[in-house]
Amino acid sequence: MAVTSPSSGVPEKLRERLNVAIRDVQARGYEVVVGECMDGSGHVSAPASARAAELTRMLTDPDIRAVVPPWGGELAIDLVPLLDWDQLREAEPTWVVGYSDMSTLITPLTLLTGTATVHGNNLMDTPYQTPDGLVSWLDIVSAPQGHRFTQTPPGRHRTTGWDDYALHPDVREYSLDTPGGWTRLDGSGDLEVEGRLIGGCVETLCNLTGSGCLGTSAFAAAESPEGLLVYIEACGDDALTICRNLHGMRLAGFFDAANAVIVGRTAAPGVPSLSQHEAVLHALGPLRVPIIADVECGHVPPYLPIVNGAHGSLVHTPARSELTQTLI
Repeated sequence: MAVTSPSSGVPEKLRERLNVAIRDVQARGYEVVVGECMDGSGHVSAPASARAAELTRMLTDPDIRAVVPPWGGELAIDLVPLLDWDQLREAEPTWVVGYSDMSTLITPLTLLTGTATVHGNNLMDTPYQTPDGLVSWLDIVSAPQGHRFTQTPPGRHRTTGWDDYALHPDVREYSLDTPGGWTRLDGSGDLEVEGRLIGGCVETLCNLTGSGCLGTSAFAAAESPEGLLVYIEACGDDALTICRNLHGMRLAGFFDAANAVIVGRTAAPGVPSLSQHEAVLHALGPLRVPIIADVECGHVPPYLPIVNGAHGSLVHTPARSELTQTLI
């Protein structure tokens, strides 16, 4: 396993949490290599050229089987024009794990190279106990080709903010204080739908429309003629901003091959006249596909990892909600 920060690094006061997470990965039997781009004193861990070079070096090293950052950040987008996507396509596939600003890199990596990536968790989250119904990213990246796993909503999530890693670097249990399951936004009725999974964070992916990095239609034509399950999640932008961004992504064709849309649970605010759910419906209702919201694939703990490129089967009925992924 290799650790680098393609976006934001780790401040000194949080380094012990990083060490705890690394030790947990080592306890699973992995050797962990920590890169040079880890500085947390500013908004990025190193100059863009250094971050791009380190990430490329890790992704093309045959001894490294997975790359996981401490977390996301703000400006991973400055690596996009610096990465040699052809070189990465020809390299032996290496897992990349992360969410939030890491969507800026892992979603194009899957779409442009065909390499599966994992959206969900990150290194700083890794010490937490995995709630019933969910799977750790460590179990996914160690699974064989063809592996099939099902995740179900644990029934509770967190609304009280984040743990203080400076005071409690070894915290291992989520405080899941609020009940709740998945919500169908487009209507009612039993739903069973399939397709390859692709998606990520709205606030970061919307900036890639028009860049050539979000070619979901070409990806579907080549890898998934049966269609896609597209997932999205909002970090913190208000409902009006999310609505505009989703409209732009829809107009750019990001959802054209979607058989259904999966929406992550969010703590992002609504506005008096528009909730986050209503923002999604306003922008994506014209697709006329099922929309399932409040899935644990966003910035609200706990985390349901989704493999970009895996074949997905989504079920949502009054008696059962589940997402099954197959690594094919």
